[in-house]
Amino acid sequence: MPPDGPDCWPASDNRRQWVVFSNLDGMTLRGAGTIEGNGEDWWNLPCKPHRGPNGSTLRGPCDSPTLLRFFMSRNLVVEGLRVENSPEFHFRFDGCSDVRVDGLYISSPANSPNTDGIHVENTERVAIYNSRMSNGDDCISIGTGSYDVDIQNVTCGPGHGISSIGSLGVHNSQACVANVTVRNAVIRNSDNGLRIKTWQGGMGSVSGITFDTVVMENVRNCIIVDQYYCLDKRCMNQSTAVHVTDVSYANVRGSYDVRAAPIHFACSDTVPCTNITMSEVELLPFSGELVDDPFCWSAYGLQQTPTIPPVTCLQEGLPESLLDNPDLKCR
Repeated sequence: MPPDGPDCWPASDNRRQWVVFSNLDGMTLRGAGTIEGNGEDWWNLPCKPHRGPNGSTLRGPCDSPTLLRFFMSRNLVVEGLRVENSPEFHFRFDGCSDVRVDGLYISSPANSPNTDGIHVENTERVAIYNSRMSNGDDCISIGTGSYDVDIQNVTCGPGHGISSIGSLGVHNSQACVANVTVRNAVIRNSDNGLRIKTWQGGMGSVSGITFDTVVMENVRNCIIVDQYYCLDKRCMNQSTAVHVTDVSYANVRGSYDVRAAPIHFACSDTVPCTNITMSEVELLPFSGELVDDPFCWSAYGLQQTPTIPPVTCLQEGLPESLLDNPDLKCR
């Protein structure tokens, strides 16, 4: 159990992390019981706004610690842990390789800010299996430098989505993510389902993304690609973007919150999304009338089978603006 809030945090300790495992090879972390994060006092620090009870807006967090961080390590196994109420991310893997996560239970309130369940960045060959997550942000967030990530049998909700890829390309940076699979997943009562988000002005690509056999229940934005991500909605339009390509949605079924279109592809004018494929997608309203008008902007792809609602707004082919563009290439 970490110190009880920011006032009790030792001045000599790093406020960005609690327990850090660094430069290890062949480590296994498992155990019974509960790791309690004591996050409540951190969530209310006067920084980033977030949702509060009864429709109110609260602020927080500032420099808030990740509960468990794995850094520059390889051949890791993390299994059977129960973790609650982290001040910020519950688990973070960065600069790692060959990681297996299995049988985790992660829990924090729906209005707790930035409490991602598992965050992965600059890490390759990751397996996340058989886990349940309920928290105030992304259940699983995937940052730049993530390759070969396999997610199976994960239940998410409430939260911001089971696999939020992004935010990528912030401050005009290059971002690269490739070969991410989400299979046999359940998402309930979440703001987002399957989300890819990038900032304008970035470079690089998100490619080889597969969502297969996903069940949703009362999800607001079931399928969303947003290349105009901005925290305060005052961002200026820019001419470059992280290229989103080779994204497959197959056997995605369930119900959506009718306050938003269940399928939303908002792509860049100059760097459109390409090769989006949809097969056996069936999304119906959780309550109320059918919203049958998916949103597409600069999105290219194909319905391989009829979908509900129909995604007729996808454009065919490949735009000329993307041919031989060196800024889009990653490793």
